[in-house]
Amino acid sequence: MDTEQKIKNISRRIKACKRCRLWETRNRTVPGEGPARAKYMVIGQGPGAEEDGTGRPFIGRSGKLLTGFLEKAGLAREDVFITSVVKCFPTPPANRKPKKDELSACSRYLEEQIGSISPEKIILVGEVSFNSFFPGKRLKEFRGTWMKNEKYPGKEFFATYHPAAALRFPGIWKKVIDRDFLEIGKRA
Repeated sequence: MDTEQKIKNISRRIKACKRCRLWETRNRTVPGEGPARAKYMVIGQGPGAEEDGTGRPFIGRSGKLLTGFLEKAGLAREDVFITSVVKCFPTPPANRKPKKDELSACSRYLEEQIGSISPEKIILVGEVSFNSFFPGKRLKEFRGTWMKNEKYPGKEFFATYHPAAALRFPGIWKKVIDRDFLEIGKRA
């Protein structure tokens, strides 16, 4: 089975998934999108309301910012595979952090996506995404740097804040995230 077919198969399984409670309130799953052989992968926390309505990742206000940040790094959104650690909108309450069992239920899908796509570089946006790969570490101590994870040999991870932080506090966090993506661009 070729890589594109593997990604489609994973997406089909995600769409039918009932491994945690999130399936009960979702409108659509959000498996992710991008090239099946992408060099770069972006992993966020989970879908928001707009993503839940469309089934596409990072298309709301945070997504528009992410697209701009990627462009600063010299990357086109359509060349990057974009996904999240959970594939369904965590509600109620809206936009809460995913619970441990929800993260666990989706972890197999994310591992399969990484294994199939085999990106060289993985950009982790936000604390939840960062902790999924570097448990017990704090994002603020590692953001803006490239890291290795022994579970994923040959891959480099870069941690930064979620674009939503730039929406809430544009004066501070937008500049920080801009700098982070300029750093990513040095390896693009």
